[in-house]
Amino acid sequence: MTDELDDIDLLDDVDASTDAAGQLYEHLRMEVDRGQEPVRIDKYMAEHVQHSSRNRIQKAADAGFVQVNGQPVKSNYKVRPGDVITLMLDRPHYDTTIEPEDIPLDVVYEDAQLMVINKPAGMVVHPGVGNFHGTLVNAVAWHLRHLPTYDPNDPSVGLVHRIDKDTSGLLVVAKTPEAKTELGAQFFNHDTHRSYVALVWGNFSEDAGRIEGNIGRDPKDRQRMAVFPPGSETGKSAVTHYRVLERYGYTTLVECRLETGRTHQIRAHMKHIGHPLFADERYGGMEILRGERTASYKAYIQNCLKLCPRQALHARTLGFVHPVTRQQMDFTSELADDMQQLIDKWRKYINGKIEQSIVK
Repeated sequence: MTDELDDIDLLDDVDASTDAAGQLYEHLRMEVDRGQEPVRIDKYMAEHVQHSSRNRIQKAADAGFVQVNGQPVKSNYKVRPGDVITLMLDRPHYDTTIEPEDIPLDVVYEDAQLMVINKPAGMVVHPGVGNFHGTLVNAVAWHLRHLPTYDPNDPSVGLVHRIDKDTSGLLVVAKTPEAKTELGAQFFNHDTHRSYVALVWGNFSEDAGRIEGNIGRDPKDRQRMAVFPPGSETGKSAVTHYRVLERYGYTTLVECRLETGRTHQIRAHMKHIGHPLFADERYGGMEILRGERTASYKAYIQNCLKLCPRQALHARTLGFVHPVTRQQMDFTSELADDMQQLIDKWRKYINGKIEQSIVK
């Protein structure tokens, strides 16, 4: 599965100031294999616990949340064969069972194998920390509640890829294991066609370009991704192609095509080249990065942010080969209303500037 969303692990809110003084709840238990060589517990857990980093495990251990055979250990403890490792946190374990919820869906296409959905901005695609209800997955479970072969808690069906909560646009859901396997392979091999429309800060000197750089967790902010040199051991390789659609002086409308599907790929890549997405709070796009210092311009930007108070990013096109018929399937969605209004406002702004210069 490709990830383009906030993928925060259960240790993300553990920091150095946290301690295990109160009641603890078991969140994870594992037994060390008999043939295991002695190795630091932080390294061992980082290799065996999905979606968790060694740094976070170290903080959890130093705070007293990591236990071996019922006793807290530090991160330099070396595991031994037969050790029982438990992760004990200061909050109850939340039941992550996906329940159907009657939430409207904009279904663009559906057949016996798959669904293509146009997701609105503001909807989380999958339950996680802070968002256990009201997600796209809950809505799909309701939509398919009468399909006996679809189990929303079975990882062999469901989402094939993801987009961020505040990104609108297209994604595909597999209704059968065979469809998910086939579609997943297409995403993994970069055989799909996907394009996004984004409004970014600044003007480009060129009409098109290519961004390449590994994407991984920002060591200074776990809620954000950072770009590292291509080929480095940090992060995963990522390539984004962009093309200018319209220029508005202080902002630019661009089309982005993905070769890869990394978490926050477009948002991180655009930030990296000095063009954060407009209204992208996590990557600095809520600040006035280009333009005038006048009160009227500041008021104009504030009105723009009220129109579209989320990153101006829309997954516009999606193309793949149907897993059964082998036909090419291509879909296009209209921009979400808030983003369309934002673009119209910038278009009107730059046209007004041009008219003023002509009059002068």
